Amino acid sequence: MPPTLFSPLRLGAAALSHRVVMAPLTRMRAGPCGVPGPLNALYYGQRATEGGLLIAEATPINPQGHGHPAVPGIHTREQVAGWRLVTEAVHAKGGLIFLQLWHTGRTSHSSHQPDGGAPFGPSAIAGNATGMTLDWKAVPYEVPRAMTALDIAGTIAAYAQAARNAVAAGFDGVEIHGANGYLLEQFLQSRSNHRSDAYGGSIANRARMLLEATGAAVDAIGAGRVGIRLSPFGIANDSGEDEPMPLYTHVVTELAKLGLAYLHLIEPRASGTGRTDAVREDQPSAAALFRPLWPGALIAAGGFDRAGATAAVASGAADAVAFGRHFISNPDLPARLRTGAGLTPYNRPTFYGGGATGYTDYPELELTS
Repeated sequence: MPPTLFSPLRLGAAALSHRVVMAPLTRMRAGPCGVPGPLNALYYGQRATEGGLLIAEATPINPQGHGHPAVPGIHTREQVAGWRLVTEAVHAKGGLIFLQLWHTGRTSHSSHQPDGGAPFGPSAIAGNATGMTLDWKAVPYEVPRAMTALDIAGTIAAYAQAARNAVAAGFDGVEIHGANGYLLEQFLQSRSNHRSDAYGGSIANRARMLLEATGAAVDAIGAGRVGIRLSPFGIANDSGEDEPMPLYTHVVTELAKLGLAYLHLIEPRASGTGRTDAVREDQPSAAALFRPLWPGALIAAGGFDRAGATAAVASGAADAVAFGRHFISNPDLPARLRTGAGLTPYNRPTFYGGGATGYTDYPELELTS
């Protein structure tokens, strides 16, 4: 019998009772100084299920990694204590939760930087897109400062410390954010990385930062507690590689040597479309393309419905499927997918910022049946 969405699955050290995963979702509702609070704990607790995996929102590893207002961090004692409220709420329902580790790189803005300077990037090349200031204003990306060797070493060390902090906060593991045009993907891609040192030029050199950051997290907390998310065909935040297959074939092949808990791939049809409901259906399947290169567990995300997710798992293209927007408006999404119940529509204007509205006020199945 082929596996189903409700077959058990092991992801490294984590034993799942089903394969419906909550994708990491930026919601911009952290408290002052990036400290999660009771509202965040309620939100994640609502979406926890026995043996179900939640991947918590992208969370900056250090002060320089911030690039959006009201996002939580994982680099101060207060933030660790705040996240402990969240992990305790999830574990109280028998759930599992990983934290996505994030550095925004050149997509940040000087208003987020501790010294008020330009954000970090692999090279002094501005992206052709719009970012957000600390006071919620939309502005064009600034020209970043090219990271020095010391900056790179410090950032890699910050990934390791953030992984340790996440475990101290009660997380079951971490996911390295290597997707969507943020720092690690900026190093990967030739459009944003024009370096001439050991971190630029060849594919092997451009992949070095991501591999070393991931390796640092593995050394800190163990490979079975570390996953990674990639968007090989992504276009978000002025990202994109003209010839992605050679680059990501190398990246996935090298990552496979680390024994990670999982590889999490964003499907091309959904890459870069997080701010709209557009889906590019004429795209190949990232899961199917990279499955032969990946011996471990693989999570696919992007544009899935119940039928598509069921087919992906049954075929072996993916071992689990991550849902984003539908998990926002359906805190009991696994139960709805299991029973075939209808889904509550999401309210896009409430995705980013605000309070309980569009965050913790969506009904569960028993309230709508």
